[in-house]
Order: sequence, then C-alpha cells, then structure tokens
Amino acid sequence: KCLRGAIPRGDAFFDCHCMIENPERWVDDFAAAGADQFTFHAEATEDIGALIAQIKAAGMAAAVAIKPGTEVDVLYPFCEDINMALVMTVEPGFGGQSFMPEMMPKVEALRQRFPELNIQVDGGLGLGTIDVAATAGANVIVA
Repeated sequence: KCLRGAIPRGDAFFDCHCMIENPERWVDDFAAAGADQFTFHAEATEDIGALIAQIKAAGMAAAVAIKPGTEVDVLYPFCEDINMALVMTVEPGFGGQSFMPEMMPKVEALRQRFPELNIQVDGGLGLGTIDVAATAGANVIVA
C-alpha cells in the first residue's frame, strides 16, 4: 500500500510475482494493496483455472509461472485467459544462479501457439542472455 500510495495507478504497473504456497489466500490482500497483476506458480495451486478467475474477479491481471521442471503444456489450457506466462530460467528461490538456456524451447513453444501472449523470463538474465530469450519469443525480461 505504501508503494502504491507513492506511485499512482497508471504511473507504474505493479506485477507481483508470488512464490508462495496457497496463493489463493493472498489474492484479496494484493488487490487491496494496489497490485495490477498477480503472478503465481502453477505448481503452487490445485486449480489453476479457479485461481485465474479469482484474480480477475479481484480486478487484477493474471499471470502463471512455471518452474524449470514443469512441462510448458501445463499452461496451454489457460493461455487464452491469462495476461502473461512466465518461464523461470533458474530454480526459484535461490539467488546467483546461471541462466538455463534449455528453457528456451518452452518460450518458443508458447510464442508459436500464442503469438499475442506476453511471455516473461526470469532468472540469470543479463547482457549475454537477453538476446537469446528475446529471439526465443520472450517480450518481458526480468534482469
């Protein structure tokens, strides 16, 4: 709430990437705090579709992340309903890891099937890896 109070809606887009268990529990709190987008991990919920609906009902955009060990096709049934797919390019929760180029086929597959979808990559990105991710089809880079 402090940050949203200092930066009015429209001046900045707040994408809240939640690496948490039971993300359903936190949707209303993030909406009340002024989040524009709630990004959750597919692996953290029992019902991806229901959580997407809950996020949208709370007035936020919905995004779904997958960890390196999760197959990309987990996202396919939901890509028409989400604002962004996030392919993690490191194992979440541990800083200082190297970019995993072996995740780029997931980005390529998403881009091919869903050409208008925002596709984010997060983890180990920098000057030497951004072009690889963008060429694969990522259009939102966390660096």
